[in-house]
Amino acid sequence: MAQEIELKFIVNHSAVEALRDHLNTLGGEHHDPVQLLNIYYETPDNWLRGHDMGLRIRGENGRYEMTMKVAGRVTGGLHQRPEYNVALSEPTLDLAQLPTEVWPNGELPADLASRVQPLFSTDFYREKWLVAVDDSRIEIALDQGEVKAGEFAEPICELELELLSGDTRAVLKLANQLVSQTGLRQGSLSKAARGYHLAQGNPAREIKPTTILHVAAKADVEQGLEAALELALAQWQYHEELWVRGNDAAKEQVLAAIGL
Repeated sequence: MAQEIELKFIVNHSAVEALRDHLNTLGGEHHDPVQLLNIYYETPDNWLRGHDMGLRIRGENGRYEMTMKVAGRVTGGLHQRPEYNVALSEPTLDLAQLPTEVWPNGELPADLASRVQPLFSTDFYREKWLVAVDDSRIEIALDQGEVKAGEFAEPICELELELLSGDTRAVLKLANQLVSQTGLRQGSLSKAARGYHLAQGNPAREIKPTTILHVAAKADVEQGLEAALELALAQWQYHEELWVRGNDAAKEQVLAAIGL
């Protein structure tokens, strides 16, 4: 099992060239773009989604890998999720190769393999830079392509900072340096979340008024403030995405989140 820790930015298409030029000045190890084709799987009753699990097969240069991501945490665009990766000889699911700890009851459900089927796909080119920040190693990935489900599709233009080794604070330090570049904004919606939305028919995303914050009974002041900031960031980023996509009503929720 690997613990994936990454920070995601949405990139304006018009800012890509300037961003690439800036990344080339960081002194890292550059890797030319490679095509990544991912097929995501689900059951008719969304069993995997219901257990906060994501299952895919990724193809790259004739090599295939099955990945299962399980419940994690997203805070202000920082994604932290355990993931399990299994190399495959062909692009065919083999759920029996996943460790039993993946499954909610400690074993592979008997009928799951027969029920999962392709739901949506992502097809994008990934360009990478491997950089050192203090004593940590970080992969910077620029992804450009699309996510598609049936007749629906939307573009992918993202920058991801993934911690390969070291301290999570190094990711935040690098992100703080990059935000000086125009055309970047933090994003909390994963490619998988966008794919699921398209697979549901791409309905209009709903406005979500800020809820009353409930903290644990024995939470101290610091924990309460942390929970409030997490709520504010989640509200801000979700409704900022709606606002950018043309939903003017989302602006009110963005301002309310900033006010928190």
